Amino acid sequence: MADESRGSRLLRGILDACLLALVAERDRYGYELAQALRGAGLDIVKDGSIYPLLSRLERRGALTSYRAPAAAGPPRRYYAITERGRAELEDARTVWASVARGVDAILDGVPPQGGVADD
Repeated sequence: MADESRGSRLLRGILDACLLALVAERDRYGYELAQALRGAGLDIVKDGSIYPLLSRLERRGALTSYRAPAAAGPPRRYYAITERGRAELEDARTVWASVARGVDAILDGVPPQGGVADD
């Protein structure tokens, strides 16, 4: 059970970074964010799971939101990134780059920079 919780936290952290990156490009609404995640190949993310993440990012001060009229239907809630969100995104990019290098090195069988390969 602890592994599931750890995996969930890892995925949530990655999704936070992805959502911040998408909103940093331009203000977006929830369904548009879900489509962008699916378009990037993150099909495991269900539409309904995005909204709690957006609410949490907003409570944390990384995002703000506002309502704007839609062409059809009710107004949409758009999310915009804050300075705090930009700082979190930059930190997430740094952490992700480091983790990705290490994972790639292991999966590709290439010793990390400065490492020694076993013979």
